[in-house]
Amino acid sequence: MKSMTGYGRGQATGSGFRVTVELKTVNNRFLDLQLRAGAELAGIEPVVRQAVGARLARGRVEATITFERTGEVAYEINRALLAGILRAMREIQQEFALAAEPDINALVRLPGVLQPVRSSLSEEEIDGISRALAQALDELDQMRAREGEALKREMLAHLDEIERLVPVIEDLAADQVEIYRARLQRRVGELVARSGAEIIELDQARLAQEVAYLAERSDITEEIARLKSHLGQFRALIAAPGEVGKKLDFLLQELNREANTILSKTTDIAIKEAGLAIKAEIEKLREQAQNVE
Repeated sequence: MKSMTGYGRGQATGSGFRVTVELKTVNNRFLDLQLRAGAELAGIEPVVRQAVGARLARGRVEATITFERTGEVAYEINRALLAGILRAMREIQQEFALAAEPDINALVRLPGVLQPVRSSLSEEEIDGISRALAQALDELDQMRAREGEALKREMLAHLDEIERLVPVIEDLAADQVEIYRARLQRRVGELVARSGAEIIELDQARLAQEVAYLAERSDITEEIARLKSHLGQFRALIAAPGEVGKKLDFLLQELNREANTILSKTTDIAIKEAGLAIKAEIEKLREQAQNVE
């Protein structure tokens, strides 16, 4: 199991260039790659997307590629821009009767006057970018694996607590039939006492029928069985390799549904307290599962 949060960095050098790739990932329902690179690297985007897609299944990925040329760089003059600047300067000279001449050092420092000659990436440069990207992905993968192990330990602790609470509910639910019977007998006795009537013999068959009706309405045997089954599946998924985040999300929905049904069916305070405690643990699991790939 891996986390969707991580960071990786890779570098590569070659004849006349140096490249650095940085990858940052956070949780997201799908794989979403945001690439930041210079205009010179526009053609490399398909390569980056393919490499990232082959290694990551989910998460928002911010990829930053910094490409530097370390050899001699050829420049080209933006003649149209420079001609416009010189024309404007001559107009200023004439209008304001200035004798100063344009300073070439100032001109070449103006934005856009000189630009590096753009050339397509060579095979060596593309290979260097690929190597730096692979290194960054390796580092990212290692960090996501470490984060995944930490998430796994926390999730197992919450599962342990839920599995501790389920038998408590199970034991309490087993006593509900006798509790309903005693409650009905007590309430009938209270009503008779209030009315001042003589002690009457209860119809045991009718009492048993009412108890059975109440017991059926509040029976949570199936919910407990499904809860146990989902917990077992959850444990198996946590230990499984590959992408499990979406499956964990689904199981958490099912766990929450069973807990809600148990709470809606029972009136016993102790069962409700245990059920609410289970829901609190499920919510903690949900927060952690949102970051699982």
